[in-house]
Amino acid sequence: MNRADLKGPHAKLGALPSQGQADREDDHSHALSWLDINRVLFVAAAAGAIWFLHHFQNPYVTGIGVVCTFAGGFPIFREAYENITQRRMTMELSMTIAIVAALAIREVFTALIITLFVLVAEILEGLTVGRGRQAIQRLVDLLPRTATVRLHGEWKEVGIGEISAGSEVLVRPGSRVPVDGKVLRGHSFVDQAPITGESMPVEKGAGASVYAGTINQSGVLEIQVERLGCSTTFAKIIEAVERAEKSRAPIQGIADRPSGYLVYFALAAAAITFLMTHNMRSTISVVIVAGACGIAAGTPLAILGAIGRAAQDGAIIKGGLYLEKLAEIDTILLDKTGTLTYGTPEVTEIRPANGVSPSSLLEAAAIAESQSEHLVARAILSKAAELGIRLRHPNRFNYTPGRGIVAEIDGEEIVVGNWMHFLDEGIKSVMSAASDGAVPVTRDGHLLGSIRVTDLVRPEARTAIQNLKSMGLMTILLTGDSRTVAEVVGKRLGVDEISAELLPEQKLRRAEELLAPGKKVVMVGDGVNDAPALARATVGVAMGSGTDVARESADIVLIGSDLNKFVEAVRIARRCHRTIIQNFIGTLVVDSIGIALAAFGLLNPLFAAFIHVSSELVFILNSARLLPPISSHQRTIGGALPHEAAPSA
Repeated sequence: MNRADLKGPHAKLGALPSQGQADREDDHSHALSWLDINRVLFVAAAAGAIWFLHHFQNPYVTGIGVVCTFAGGFPIFREAYENITQRRMTMELSMTIAIVAALAIREVFTALIITLFVLVAEILEGLTVGRGRQAIQRLVDLLPRTATVRLHGEWKEVGIGEISAGSEVLVRPGSRVPVDGKVLRGHSFVDQAPITGESMPVEKGAGASVYAGTINQSGVLEIQVERLGCSTTFAKIIEAVERAEKSRAPIQGIADRPSGYLVYFALAAAAITFLMTHNMRSTISVVIVAGACGIAAGTPLAILGAIGRAAQDGAIIKGGLYLEKLAEIDTILLDKTGTLTYGTPEVTEIRPANGVSPSSLLEAAAIAESQSEHLVARAILSKAAELGIRLRHPNRFNYTPGRGIVAEIDGEEIVVGNWMHFLDEGIKSVMSAASDGAVPVTRDGHLLGSIRVTDLVRPEARTAIQNLKSMGLMTILLTGDSRTVAEVVGKRLGVDEISAELLPEQKLRRAEELLAPGKKVVMVGDGVNDAPALARATVGVAMGSGTDVARESADIVLIGSDLNKFVEAVRIARRCHRTIIQNFIGTLVVDSIGIALAAFGLLNPLFAAFIHVSSELVFILNSARLLPPISSHQRTIGGALPHEAAPSA
């Protein structure tokens, strides 16, 4: 996808490449593949011819061998030259040194075989790395190039680039959803596996959110477009995979240094071998067998695979740096509302004081909360509307985050909030009313009673917490709610520590306290009040259902609200780290043994080249295990569905 097509949340969706253009690109890639194969066949034939001519002591065998080596190995020599100018040590450069050395001692057959090994290795490496890069194209293929949009009261098919925010889009059964939006009308089941990783189709009705690239399975849906361009979930996944190709984690920098040092060490060992043995074949074998190509090629591939797999599982990691940090974390800070709970609290009990009617208590609370966007306010207002209480707006309104509200109407002051808020206001008569986490309400200094508002705990949260603890991670609940409510939720989930009644700056301070002694801290949240801690933590993780501020402040964004996606992201990050370390240690062991054997004349140049190339491929394939699998389901959604007349029909 062209980056120019994703210009911002208010831009129109850019058009995708035409099918003809995609076909031409495929033809070009196929031409390159055939060129590589033909080059391998040419070098193999040349090696066979040299071996045949050598037995007949043909005087032109050396000259023919040199010409064939440089002709067949041109890509190797060109890349080696570029590496010299960039001061980088790679397999191509170390193998070029070995090939030139072999030609210098008239070992033309050896030079051709080394060239053949390297060309074959490059093709296999390209196929492996290309599998990771194909993830972007598979995602692009999920988005239709046209959509059916309501224009002047009629449904018309238009290009994706002509859709704008607020447009109404019609999605028929069997078609892919072209945008992120909300269902206005209709009922259906939508397959969200390509985006959220959910195995079962999700029921969608009026008000439900849908994602671009998902598949409408049964009924007709009318969708209002909400997010466009780079703000869509689809585009964010694409950007995450694209960023994976270019991101450089600190561990990659650590891996790059020994890549050069090992080659320098091999050259020094080769010089010592020649001085001690005067055996050029042993010297060349030392140069050939050594190298850190497994580290240099395997590390970025592991990062690419891990970020791609995490994106497929519903966690968008914004770069290799955060992937590496995630592998090192030891402490998890968890927001409560919206993260561990549904974030949609309901009024479960109304407790009026003596002489106060329930409607009077609820009316006063609704007046104070009428200007608030807090979830507790929504619950109180919803209950008031349910009981038919007429909503009135206050003359004065003041909201203190994490504390409560002070409002004024008809000359009387109404206070609603937690017990700390009432202490700040100098009202101490509410302590008993707030003892169990209920919300006290006073009017003109008199206690009207309290309202109990509870939030349901997400069923998957307990499993996620237990999995995190089984991985040796400490879990801490951070919330602005009362300690009573926090303890009920915390004990139900089994968290290690509970910190309640915290303001946003106190959440930030708690994160800083943990970071000070050197802990690696993750903050998981979804609200504006979590943003400071998200930005300060070692890694910030935002729930995809949370606020835009939280998502922008975070290093990792979960699609949806399932905390198990974060658990899986931690597992992937740790597996990626282990894979890189395995490649690092394996390369050191293979090089050390190989150099020793070659120095003592136990490896000839051909066998040394085989060990070098095969060990590199082993480490690359080890990293390739992290690449997201291509299931039959993905192959189906990547191509046209059998019952689709057109992508957007």
